[in-house]
Amino acid sequence: MRQASLLLLNVFVIAICGLVYELVAGALASYVLGDSVTQFSTCIGVYLSAMGLGAWLSRFVENSASRVFVEVELAVALIGGFSAPLLFSAFAYGAFFRPLLYLIVGIVGTLVGLELPLLMRILRDSLAFKDLISRVLTFDYIGALVASIAFPLFLVPQLGLIRTSLVFGIANALVGLWGTWLLADSIHRGLTLLRWRAGIVIVLLVGGVIQADRFTQWSEERLYDGQIIHSSTSNYQRIVVTSDQVGFQLYLNGNLQFSSVDEYRYHEALVHPAVRSFIEQERVPRRALILGGGDGLAMRELLRYSSLESLTLVDLDPAMTELASTFDPLVELNQASLLDPRVEVVNDDAMLWLEQPHEPFDVVIIDFPDPSNYALGKLYTTRFFRMLSRVVTDDSRVAIQATSPLFTRRCFWCILRTMEAADWHVLPYQASVPSFGVWGFGLAAREPLVAPSTAPDGLKHLDADTMQSLFRLPTDLGPIPVEIQRLDNQILVRYHDEAAMVTPESL
Repeated sequence: MRQASLLLLNVFVIAICGLVYELVAGALASYVLGDSVTQFSTCIGVYLSAMGLGAWLSRFVENSASRVFVEVELAVALIGGFSAPLLFSAFAYGAFFRPLLYLIVGIVGTLVGLELPLLMRILRDSLAFKDLISRVLTFDYIGALVASIAFPLFLVPQLGLIRTSLVFGIANALVGLWGTWLLADSIHRGLTLLRWRAGIVIVLLVGGVIQADRFTQWSEERLYDGQIIHSSTSNYQRIVVTSDQVGFQLYLNGNLQFSSVDEYRYHEALVHPAVRSFIEQERVPRRALILGGGDGLAMRELLRYSSLESLTLVDLDPAMTELASTFDPLVELNQASLLDPRVEVVNDDAMLWLEQPHEPFDVVIIDFPDPSNYALGKLYTTRFFRMLSRVVTDDSRVAIQATSPLFTRRCFWCILRTMEAADWHVLPYQASVPSFGVWGFGLAAREPLVAPSTAPDGLKHLDADTMQSLFRLPTDLGPIPVEIQRLDNQILVRYHDEAAMVTPESL
């Protein structure tokens, strides 16, 4: 009975490890391929199907179930443990990433699917059938629950994706090694060799854990063009800063957010049309809000207006706002904007923050990342824009980044049409940012508005003439039919996913 209890504990560990490998693969897939919901869905589908294949294959194991169980456990440890390093190294080779992803998920799923039937056969002499089925499945499902909770809350923030897979590979290998003692009576030959093999697998995985940081740096150096001068993993994203001869660049989950060489074009176009439009009503801006924009660069532009007495920045990731306040190159670029005594930094989900009561703001700047997944897509829905109405007055002005009207044209018009569907009046406009090409924005208010015709002095890019030219869209950027983005359809994310398949070179 004691042996049965220990083997059931193995079921618990196996369930945790198997799901962790699948979650690691899904997370890496969403980083590289975008659309986290699609990637997790397909990874889960392949994993579960492969488990079914493994369960079917177990019928061909007629003898030495105990030996095969230990060997399968060691194979899962080796392949699952090194799955994240293998996939991470494939970052730079997009064409190879997808087949490698599904190959690894399929192999791990097949091996995990083999384990449970083999364990049930081993336990059948110790437990009644009804007890065997109920206990094995209970431990299996509880293990899956523990993994699903621990993965986002502890494992990724504390260990990172690479160390997570390696650590759980060690756990799998230890289960295999432990199995050589628990099942010693039924493993008749080669027991010592099997233990040596388990030891070698554990040593390899421990070595991987020790070298994880070095391996991550080596992989990212192949992915990014410049020299990496900062890298970290927060609860929400992978943050990398690279440097080259002309400046530095910020990447989130492998996606370029800005280059210090030309970011001023983007941030001047994002901020000043909204403020100037408010001022041209013969109003003086006193309160401003930025949603997103944790790098502090939009805040830098707002702080040019001395009349602003209170500025609030709401960004989900404290690691990003901390970087913008302490990382010297970024602090110099944003002119220490987040350290200004008038600025309040709030680390919260923007949608949840808007549910709370706030005094109305004169100017609101929305600087969210592109809607590449459903978590971001919710911030571009009719519900979100209706919630935004709670923090503005009829003469307030709102500016929003709206992706590229050239390369993601349907996304651009979907965002603007969605604002209109939420009872906003919106003016589309665009600016040229060399790092990104043509970039789109929307200027919105609760009542009809006109485009601003002036610009503040001292800007690098905008003057009065340039300001007016932003609102003249050429024909190839003009309106096209789109659906409205709602929480229950997330059409914008699908538009973005489809546009990601098209590169500027293919147009």
